[in-house]
Amino acid sequence: MVQLEQDGVARRIIAAIKEQIHSGAYRPGDRLPSTRAFATEWGASRTTVTAAYNQLDAEGYLIIRHGARAIVAPGLGRASGEAPVAAASPRNLSAFARRLLALPAPTEGQPAKLADFRYGELSGADFPVLAWRRASNKAILRRAARLRYGDPQGSSVLRNALQAYLWRARGIGCTPDQIVIVNGSQQGLDLCARLMLDAGDPFVIENPGYLLARHAFVAAGGVAVPVAVDADGLRTDTLRPARLAYVTPSHQFPLGGVLSATRRRSLLAWAAGAGAYIVEDDYDGEYRHDISPIPPLQALDADSVIYVGTLSKTLSPTLRLGYLVVPASLRRAFSEAKRLTDRHAPMLEQDVLAELLASGAYERHVRSIRRKNAERRGILLQALTEHLGSRVTVAGAETGLHVVVWLNGIDAGREPAIIAAARTAGIGLYPVSPLYDPSGPRPETAGFILGYAGLDAEALRRGVAVLATILAEHR
Repeated sequence: MVQLEQDGVARRIIAAIKEQIHSGAYRPGDRLPSTRAFATEWGASRTTVTAAYNQLDAEGYLIIRHGARAIVAPGLGRASGEAPVAAASPRNLSAFARRLLALPAPTEGQPAKLADFRYGELSGADFPVLAWRRASNKAILRRAARLRYGDPQGSSVLRNALQAYLWRARGIGCTPDQIVIVNGSQQGLDLCARLMLDAGDPFVIENPGYLLARHAFVAAGGVAVPVAVDADGLRTDTLRPARLAYVTPSHQFPLGGVLSATRRRSLLAWAAGAGAYIVEDDYDGEYRHDISPIPPLQALDADSVIYVGTLSKTLSPTLRLGYLVVPASLRRAFSEAKRLTDRHAPMLEQDVLAELLASGAYERHVRSIRRKNAERRGILLQALTEHLGSRVTVAGAETGLHVVVWLNGIDAGREPAIIAAARTAGIGLYPVSPLYDPSGPRPETAGFILGYAGLDAEALRRGVAVLATILAEHR
């Protein structure tokens, strides 16, 4: 047997690949990603991935030939200490399931020990524990008298509170009936995909863009129409006809551009001409650092825009609470789709959030966490200037909870080696390149997304200092 390193990374990779084989995601004869690509995806070293592949080869799961990508063995052998594994593929799967299994499965590596620049995460220290506890106590006392199924659209109390908040905070004019409470924004995107797209329908997606939005639309049968972005957001001058467009206009993910007023008008005109809907993902619109607030697209056209909001970037992603603001004409369709999906979002958590909104505690928390993350951002930018200076170009720092750092003079092909070296040093790095359309060109310069909301000042400074040392060795 191949000797594996003792930190467990290789073993987790082995377990993940076995699970993919058992589930039918990888079938006999399928090629696995190259060790370089797999290492980039997992944030592991190429040596670790090679060791994992070799172990799977020894156990009879893979066939490895020199100079070729590993393939799943036609007849799976017996792993040491395990019963024989059936090689049969899942039978009678729907077209949806087949499309789903054809998508690359996202993998989550363990957080890096020194400084993990994982984007989209908050510091647990920022969660409003006392306010949540007080609101929970009140909600439990009220909810105990009515423990039953609720409205699939969500609690009317919460929807009324959200309606008032969205008007104050984002200038969105809607009725409570237009709001649908969902289990996180990802469920909202899935509902949009299933209700808006038939198999073969084209959808516009930003390039680069949010991978799980693309996956939701592709799994529903949609055909991606990637549209380039620049410093002003989506290139609306290159739009083509489609059934819907998914956009992040307040803070383009991942590059950070804010969609200009001219392009907002152009996008809305395109939707009117194409008879299309716009799915507006306002995933971290609460965080504006160097620019004035810009009204959401929904505030400009309530009939063509489906607005997607989340609590993951202000409270916690573990709550799985988000919401949609849908055109009045789509209210019943979304309500019934939500009912069939899971009846409704958890009512107790909805009651707690409604109490936080009604008491003003939520907005006080948002003001507090906005200040804290502005401080983190300032520390990160200062550290980048001090340690890397002109060796990097920083983009997307005006809004949101992450920045993009382009490594001037370093080829994108060096990304896996840099990620592996950083991981060894206790730094978690996440490249931009996997978020580009897989069939098109990718940037020639290495680039990484640095999330800062989950790190304290010391971790930010140390992380950048170590990163500078690593980059000096990879020029």
